[in-house]
Amino acid sequence: MTTQQGDDSFEVDRAVQDALERLTLVANASEALSSTLELEPGLRRLARVLVPALGDWCAIDLLEDDGRLRRVVLEHREPDALPAGFLEALLPASGPASQAPLARALRGAGPLRLTDFPSPGQAADALHRIELRTFQQLGAHSAILIPLRARRRVLGVLTLVRTGPEEENDRLQLIEDLSHRIAITVDNAHLHAQIAHTAEHLQRSLLPDLPHDGPVEIAARYAPARASAEVGGDWYDAFPLPDGALTLIIGDVTGHDLKAAVAMSQMRNMLRGIACDRKEPPGKILARLDAANEILYPGQTLTCLYSLLTKPETDGHWLLEYAAAGHVAPLLVTREGDTRFLTGGRSLLLGVSSDTLRPDATEVLPPESTVLLYTDGLIERRTENLDDSMTRLRQHAAALARTPLESFCDELMVGLGEASTDDIALIAVRIPAALSTPYTATPE
Repeated sequence: MTTQQGDDSFEVDRAVQDALERLTLVANASEALSSTLELEPGLRRLARVLVPALGDWCAIDLLEDDGRLRRVVLEHREPDALPAGFLEALLPASGPASQAPLARALRGAGPLRLTDFPSPGQAADALHRIELRTFQQLGAHSAILIPLRARRRVLGVLTLVRTGPEEENDRLQLIEDLSHRIAITVDNAHLHAQIAHTAEHLQRSLLPDLPHDGPVEIAARYAPARASAEVGGDWYDAFPLPDGALTLIIGDVTGHDLKAAVAMSQMRNMLRGIACDRKEPPGKILARLDAANEILYPGQTLTCLYSLLTKPETDGHWLLEYAAAGHVAPLLVTREGDTRFLTGGRSLLLGVSSDTLRPDATEVLPPESTVLLYTDGLIERRTENLDDSMTRLRQHAAALARTPLESFCDELMVGLGEASTDDIALIAVRIPAALSTPYTATPE
């Protein structure tokens, strides 16, 4: 009786321990998949949870648009057993009747249990040959292949392999549950990528074409937030006025959603209309935009920098007349690499109080200098104070002072923009060395 009770107690303890191990494994797998918005790093972290808990090595293969599998992860319990990037590549195509286990799993068969591993020379096609070669090189005593299904589609295949005999412990149900979680993660990543692509396409379609028929060089860039699939409110604009002045605008509507993108488009178009209708200093133009915003879109806030680039006939110097409503200061970069933020003409952001005084300022621009207008996504970092961020911008820009303007913008986006988690818009102009006749832009 005592022996029986002891056996029963042992079995209960073992069942409880097994259940705890399963729960821990599922929790760790879920954490790995949710730890990053990027698909492949998440799958790699997951593979390190599955190995060695459920296998000595595992592979995750995902279906490409052309129907071929791409091996995105191959994880082994002994890291030295795998050279870097071993067989993580696009796999050969297979025919509709291929008997390669991977091909069968893609057709929805499975889970497949394998205990027989022929030599690669017995393979029926190229995909099967690669598969058998991998089993041979990494070792295989038994394997389970499970299709990754989501929304009635197979998105890839999970392969888990044991290289030697193991204690009888059927965890197929657990593996199937984990494969379902993987499939949902892959499907969500695909949906996220599609939404991000659509959002970026929408955002870019709202940005204007730049005028390139005047003597000043002009270039602009836009990059969406890397961690979000939503559109944002950053924008730039440039157009000539009837009197020959070139209007340069940069702005940022509060928010990171479709509403912000719509508001951005509305603000841009309102500002265009006000600027073309009213020959007034930048501060007054922003004041009119603020008044219109309060009537039409109460509660909507935004920052904006509005400027006019002109070349007076008297002394030949180019002038920048500008006003900044809550926006980061533009940067002036001389040909010699000297840099200075233009801090005049500042006032509160738009949408706070329509009675706010909107001053403006004027800056004489040296020949061959560059003026950079940008949104705060180019400089702001969560782990850095703003002064350090602005110093970094000055240093990058100074090093690029004589770089062609298109390259100037590209290098700033690479050097500063890749670390940003926010949308980025920038527009830059370069003043010519000398002109024999005054600048007169052709109106749109």
